[in-house]
Amino acid sequence: MRWWGKRWWLLSLVCLLAFPAQAQRSGQHLAIFEGVGIEEKLGERIPLDLTFRDEAGQPVTLRTFFDGRRPVLLTLVYHDCPMLCNLVLDGLAKTLRQMSWTPGEQFEVLAVSFNHRETPELARRKKAHYVDMLDRPEAAAGLHFLTGDSTTIRALTNAVGFSFRWVPEKQQFAHPAALIFLSGEGKISRYLYGLEHDPGDVRKALVEASEGKVGTVVDQVLLYCFQYDPSENSYVANAYNIMRLGGAVTVVVLGITLFLFWRRERRRQQQALQTGG
Repeated sequence: MRWWGKRWWLLSLVCLLAFPAQAQRSGQHLAIFEGVGIEEKLGERIPLDLTFRDEAGQPVTLRTFFDGRRPVLLTLVYHDCPMLCNLVLDGLAKTLRQMSWTPGEQFEVLAVSFNHRETPELARRKKAHYVDMLDRPEAAAGLHFLTGDSTTIRALTNAVGFSFRWVPEKQQFAHPAALIFLSGEGKISRYLYGLEHDPGDVRKALVEASEGKVGTVVDQVLLYCFQYDPSENSYVANAYNIMRLGGAVTVVVLGITLFLFWRRERRRQQQALQTGG
């Protein structure tokens, strides 16, 4: 099922924000969003040999950003977007500021433009803006704003199921808003929809994408106890797993208690034998 069929409320919000009220009254916004959305392709791999240009205008393959271990957070935007993309990137920066993890250390961030007319110079200015907003200069090493040609862009957007279209009468793109989480090998792990995201959900999605290669034991426990719920677009408590974990903890605590009791009694018996001897 396409994402716009399940998340109609966000597309309505986009329409209200980005397009004139007369278009809404006439019903034209429905036609604008025809063919726009996300078809999830969980478990599939993106083509890592695709070549884009980085902020300096240098050609780089996607493989450059995948080390087989650290997860990658991908967002598809266009840097000259007058409304929605700015909200997506602003929301991402806000989320990252609240996280203890830093792009370039535990994970990488790719902001890839799906407008083939955009230039590396525009991407460079956009990156500088968000590095400043993040107020974490070291994050610049892990934030990558890429541009590419139409063929390369289509190959990537098709691989992740991201559908968009140019609206000539508005001179804008109609497109969905989502964060896409990829493993260190380029496998699609999770989609989070919307403009802003809970830092805890983003961290869980990164741990999930890394298949446990990043994060702490606590992160692993939390990911076990909280699982992604598509209807909530969030990670929610899994009562069954929590009960299983609680039962396992109870068994461990009981085992330790019995062991300590047994050891104490054994020492007491040995002391009694020595005293009696």
